[in-house]
Amino acid sequence: MTSPHMSTDYYDVLGVPRDASPEQIKKAYRRMAMKVHPDVATEPDAADKFKQVQEAYEVLHDPQKRDIYDRGGDPLGGGFGGGAGGFSGFGGASNFSGGGFDFTNLVDAMFGAQSSRGPRSRVRRGQDALVRLTLTLAEAAFGITKPVRVDTAVICHKCSGTGASEGSEPVPCSTCDGRGDITQVQRSFLGDIRTSQPCPACRGYGTIIPHPCGECSGEGRVRSQRTLNVKIPAGVTTGNRIHLGSQGEVGPGGGPPGDLYVELRVADHEVFRRDGDNLEMVIKVAMTAAALGTEVAIHTLEAEREDSDPENRQVNLDIPPGTQSGTRIALENRGVPRLRNNGRGELGITLLVQTPTKLDDQQRELLRHLSELRHEESVDAHVERGGGSFFDRLRGAFGG
Repeated sequence: MTSPHMSTDYYDVLGVPRDASPEQIKKAYRRMAMKVHPDVATEPDAADKFKQVQEAYEVLHDPQKRDIYDRGGDPLGGGFGGGAGGFSGFGGASNFSGGGFDFTNLVDAMFGAQSSRGPRSRVRRGQDALVRLTLTLAEAAFGITKPVRVDTAVICHKCSGTGASEGSEPVPCSTCDGRGDITQVQRSFLGDIRTSQPCPACRGYGTIIPHPCGECSGEGRVRSQRTLNVKIPAGVTTGNRIHLGSQGEVGPGGGPPGDLYVELRVADHEVFRRDGDNLEMVIKVAMTAAALGTEVAIHTLEAEREDSDPENRQVNLDIPPGTQSGTRIALENRGVPRLRNNGRGELGITLLVQTPTKLDDQQRELLRHLSELRHEESVDAHVERGGGSFFDRLRGAFGG
């Protein structure tokens, strides 16, 4: 007698060619199962079509059954007990024989999920940690090694990360028999629907620690403060981060630590203003010195470093005669070292010429005599065309 399965073209049921790959078969099954499932379809024969789709997938996704079918044999052995999850026919009551319908198997095939998660490991990687560090301008410019206080989880020294007290160890969970998940069965018109979820007794680990470590309460880690010496490269600026691998939080169960990030902030300086790799400063020059020319000793940023070369802590700045207020003089390679690069920026010095506000009689007479010699007793207003550079320089010098 010809088996009823032999007259069914499983490839046609799923709508795939005979040389379809396993992935094509799985995708076709997902598409057809969603289309003809009795909960979705409204056709009266939806249950029968769904049974055919299940049967076709049962055969074609199994290499051995597919080979038997392709050679003209009966892959289901003449009965329905071994195929399609134990269907006995839908009839009017739509019930199932055997072990019932495993809902997780349908989800696996349709969405690629795993029907059994299995116990999850207690050992997991720790989270990354972030600390913030404020630097002076000199520290950021020239680099420094600074101690950083870190408060993170570290491995428990008493249990070495196992979470169990001395002389004990985790035991298999009796609720889930060490599987890590439990299966619940619910009755429906489709039959018995089985779903799996993490075991509430062991939280999915598959084991229980009957005697937790008194130091870490079974976590395998404790919080602790420690000090790390962090090397700051020259040229960093606000917002830069230093990455320290495996210096973050130790994971649960004594798992490998995450990484530590040190976020930098550079404090404002009372004399220097940083502009990229350049340093800017403003110095005041007396009116007579600006008119006659002079030399001024300037302390550089290196003056704030005890280990710097004394020759680099000061520079003599030549101010030429007739220097105007707002003049900027640039000194090459006196700025900030370039991060991950060679060379340094420049030190920009803006001169602010000061006019005296208090004069004694002798000084006033000397200035009046000077104005007569220069024919400057009366001054006409004079507007610089296309100007603005003077004010721009002043605005920039003061950080405006």
